[in-house]
Amino acid sequence: MKAVGLILAGGNSRKMHELTSKRAVAAMPIAGSYRAIDFALSNMSNSHVQKVAVLTQFNSRSLNEHLNSSKWWDFGRKQGGLYVFSPTITVENGYWYRGTADAIFQNLDFLKGCHEPYVIVTSGDAIYKMDYNKILEYHLEKKADITVVCKDLEPGEDATRFGTVHMNENYRIDDFEEKPMVAKSCTISTGIYIIRRRLLIDLVERCVEEDRYDFVNDILIRYKNLKKMYGYKIKSYWSNISTVEDYYHTNMDFLKPEVRNYFFNEYPKIYSKVSDLPPAKYNPGSAVKNSLVGSGTIINGTVENSILFKKTFVGNNCVIKNSIILNDVYLGDNTYIENCIVESRGTIRANTRYVGEDGVKVVIEKNERYAL
Repeated sequence: MKAVGLILAGGNSRKMHELTSKRAVAAMPIAGSYRAIDFALSNMSNSHVQKVAVLTQFNSRSLNEHLNSSKWWDFGRKQGGLYVFSPTITVENGYWYRGTADAIFQNLDFLKGCHEPYVIVTSGDAIYKMDYNKILEYHLEKKADITVVCKDLEPGEDATRFGTVHMNENYRIDDFEEKPMVAKSCTISTGIYIIRRRLLIDLVERCVEEDRYDFVNDILIRYKNLKKMYGYKIKSYWSNISTVEDYYHTNMDFLKPEVRNYFFNEYPKIYSKVSDLPPAKYNPGSAVKNSLVGSGTIINGTVENSILFKKTFVGNNCVIKNSIILNDVYLGDNTYIENCIVESRGTIRANTRYVGEDGVKVVIEKNERYAL
């Protein structure tokens, strides 16, 4: 493909609360065995983008560990490959990334060394499948400077959490607002863009020279009337996990047969780093209904409408309903969990009860698993 990929995965979403206190949003577990960034990486690989850079910063340790081998997404190759860039302190620069535009600016040497004429810019915290070739074809057909992938929200959804766009009859964007107080449009930007590489370099350099550091506000919105910016509408599944509620509902969407079939069975596939774990074990007396269960999990109790990630242990007479249990959690006997997200590597003591009464409850327990 005539494009290089750029995945912005360094941000910190405070609306994720405790869930991102030790990991990047892009490293959040999804659907039992994936990480959020797997979807963007798989889309790049499936679109035959041979060179991809991931820009990390906030709580990047677990994300970097997940990306320590590029073979899982088929980037282990002589030409191109997967690059992971974190902020680097130099004689000329002593800053962390001050924004998305600055993150690109601090890695301009990578873009200047590429030969691909176009750049696909996307985030690492969105769940979707996409063929970027179709967007590039649209970009060339419209002779656009920048193409923004857009989606119409369902009636009743809150558009003020996103960047909203308005397009004319030819799909040219004539208005773009980032997280407006009052949304004038139900069409949102999905955070996926295609732009010519030389134009991106010029805009980013000019942006930072003027002490502007945000890609959306200081490039897209600022130049919306000066550059030919077009919208490309999608109707397929797309979700952003910027809040606890979004994260919960996105995972719960995978309990719907149509969503599971779309991501797990329909080509192209989504890839992830593989762990050498045994299959899940369901002991006598256990009961599991409409749930996703990760490998290495042992179940002795009842699980309904829930997602259990890898290496979860469910004790005797436990009941788990409408909940998400992250990796390596031990649930003691007679535990009751409902409408909750249980943080990874926690130990829930026996006879404990957690229920999300007014929305989703995040449970974090760090009890000693092997007490004297």
